[in-house]
Amino acid sequence: MLQSPPAIPGMREDEIDTPALVIDLDAFEYNLDHMAGLLAPTGVRLRAHAKTHKSPVIAHMQIARGAVGNCVQKVAEAEILAWGGVPDILVSNEVVGAAKLARLCALNRIAKVAVCADDAEQVAAIEAAAEASGMRMTVLVEIDVGAARCGINAGPEAVALAQRIAGSKHLIFGGIQAYHGSAQHKRTPEERRVLVGNAVDASRRTVEQLKQQGLSCAIVGGAGTGTFQIEAASGIYNEMQAGSYVFMDADYARNLDESGAPVSTFRHALFVLSTVMSAVRPGIAVLDAGHKAVAVDSGLPTVWQRPEVRYTGASDEHGKIEFGSETASPKLGEKLRLVPGHCDPTVDKFDWYVGVRGGRVECLWPVAARGGLN
Repeated sequence: MLQSPPAIPGMREDEIDTPALVIDLDAFEYNLDHMAGLLAPTGVRLRAHAKTHKSPVIAHMQIARGAVGNCVQKVAEAEILAWGGVPDILVSNEVVGAAKLARLCALNRIAKVAVCADDAEQVAAIEAAAEASGMRMTVLVEIDVGAARCGINAGPEAVALAQRIAGSKHLIFGGIQAYHGSAQHKRTPEERRVLVGNAVDASRRTVEQLKQQGLSCAIVGGAGTGTFQIEAASGIYNEMQAGSYVFMDADYARNLDESGAPVSTFRHALFVLSTVMSAVRPGIAVLDAGHKAVAVDSGLPTVWQRPEVRYTGASDEHGKIEFGSETASPKLGEKLRLVPGHCDPTVDKFDWYVGVRGGRVECLWPVAARGGLN
């Protein structure tokens, strides 16, 4: 069931019905501009990851600031972006199943769409779908750069798969996908440098071996919010797939620089606005935002600009907060902003973004690809 809009433009933030997914528009626009500014001197392209925001509105704002297009993880997300006018989309993931592949190929009639593969059987299925649709499909070879998730072995195995793609009259070899997800969340710069260094080496070796076989990589893609500056400086990656930078979350804020200070220069822009629904016990209150309103897979949310108040536990519809003194006590009906530990799955719990600026609601945007699992 589509959720009712929790606000209308012009109302005060403290009038928003909760739980609600709130964007601080000033911080959000700063993040968009800041990423564009960081990448511009490198000459590396941004293909921003839309699995974070699931919104053609935000995708177009990224493209207006120089992004070449967007990544997604699912065909349903690609459909929403393509139907929303996004012209260049990479499904940075494997797609299996005739029905899904037929849908993906059909999107090539309205947008430039590509997909990843790590297996010859997958390539054959994509080829059959492309032939049936009368369209040529661009396919990237995903290589395992250390995550031990998807991806064929770098080097000769990846080259052989790329040759299989390039040899098909129904497919176009698009390059390599080389993303190391867990590297994004390593806390120290040395840990991140080591893991991404290995990814860079595997990617460089594969690109060089492809070149020896007469194959060039239009895309060498990967990286994320936690490491994109390392990949951008590598001389081998040419597309960055960062997504969470638009919002930031509590987990990314834990990444540190050489001095032990937070490394990120992006701002928290995404919040779950919540209301104190019970405050009958000393030192404890309960919010109306629990598991169904905020993802906790990367840790519990933090309470924005209230360091004396801690979110200490979640159940389905309740969030428990604790505080050390009566002066810090949130009052019944008070609204608190929560910074989610993981922004992507938190976004997928809501149908609406509420854009706020200067304490007032400025806009509402649909989370158009919410629930796009297939």
